[in-house]
Amino acid sequence: MGYGVSRIVGWLVAAVVGVFYGVAATVGHAFRLGPVPVGLILASIGTGALLIALRTLTGDRINALAGGIGVVGATFLFSQVGPGGSAIVAAATPDTEWIAVAWTIVGPLIVALVVGWPDLSRLRPAAPGGA
Repeated sequence: MGYGVSRIVGWLVAAVVGVFYGVAATVGHAFRLGPVPVGLILASIGTGALLIALRTLTGDRINALAGGIGVVGATFLFSQVGPGGSAIVAAATPDTEWIAVAWTIVGPLIVALVVGWPDLSRLRPAAPGGA
């Protein structure tokens, strides 16, 4: 029973970490230096690194999925307009709208890639001599 509880706690921790990273990435994804979308690049690299670390360190793709759900959930939540009409993330201009659209697509795509990537650690090289 203790093993199951520790896995569930691990999934919850991964989701919370994903939410924290998702908030930071969503708020910062629109940052640009000239024409270069530095915020989008860093948010994408950071999300990939976080999810790969969760999957690699635990050996459990559910941890990566939980972190990814946290990232995507935070992106969705913090992209909405609040009841008073205010928004946490500034509205995109026609010049920068593609960055927000890209972040909306890239985040879930990274989650799908990391969670769906096959486990190659169990593959063994063929024995010499073709046996």
